[in-house]
Amino acid sequence: MDKGICIVTVAPVRAEGSDKAEIVTEILFGESADILEVNKNWTKIKMHYDGYEGWMDTKQIKPISDEDFAKRKVTVVTEDFSSVLMNDGKTLLSIGSEVEFPVVASRRSHDMRESIALTAKEFLNVPYLWGGKSFFAVDCSGFTQLVYKVHDIKIPRDTYQQAEVGEALSFVEESKPGDLAFFENPEGKIIHVGIMLDAQKIIHASGKVRIDTLDSTGIFNKELNKHTHKLRVIKSIL
Repeated sequence: MDKGICIVTVAPVRAEGSDKAEIVTEILFGESADILEVNKNWTKIKMHYDGYEGWMDTKQIKPISDEDFAKRKVTVVTEDFSSVLMNDGKTLLSIGSEVEFPVVASRRSHDMRESIALTAKEFLNVPYLWGGKSFFAVDCSGFTQLVYKVHDIKIPRDTYQQAEVGEALSFVEESKPGDLAFFENPEGKIIHVGIMLDAQKIIHASGKVRIDTLDSTGIFNKELNKHTHKLRVIKSIL
C-alpha cells in the first residue's frame, strides 16, 4: 500500500473530499499515513498514529516509497513551536510534529504526571476547533492525545475511545495530575475529556483551553457560576 508524509505545518483531514466537508481530525508535519485513494485534488488516508481515516488536500501529502519509509527515524517535537529550515525557508511546527533529525526531546519534569500537567498548561487559551489537533487549535480529545503523544504515550483519537483505556477511579479525590476525566451528555454518551491537575482542577478544551474546578457532579465554571459538564468517570492511564 502506498504511504505518504504530511509536508505542511498542519492539514485538515475531512470526512469527504470537499472543502465544505467536516474536519474530523488534523495531521501534523511529518506524520505518516497509508494512501487509500487519490481523486484529483483529494487523497484519502489512514493515519499510522491512530488509524484515523479521512480526506486531505493532495498537495499537502508527499508519497514515499516503502524503502524510504522503512529508513525513517523520526523524533516528536516536544516544544511549543519549532522553526526548522526547509528548502522553501522556515516552517513553523506545532508540538507533536515529527521530524527526521535530532531535536531536543525535553520533559518539563522528571515526574511523568507533573510533566504532563505542565505541558497541558502550555496550551492555555489555545482556541477550540472541532477536529483540531495542534498547538494552533484543538478539540478536547485532540488536546489530550497530543499532550500524551509528546510523552511517548499513545491513546486513541476520539473521546469515547480514550474512555475505554486505563483504570477507573472510585472518587474524584483519588485523582492525580495526568489522569483523564470523561463527561457525558443527558443521553449518557461520553462527549468530553480533560486532564486532571492538582487540587481537583482540570484543564480542558471548551471554547478555548482553560482550567476549571472538578467535583463529583462535574466541571464547575466560575465565570458562568454553574456546572458545564457532567462527570462520568476519571481514569488513570499512567
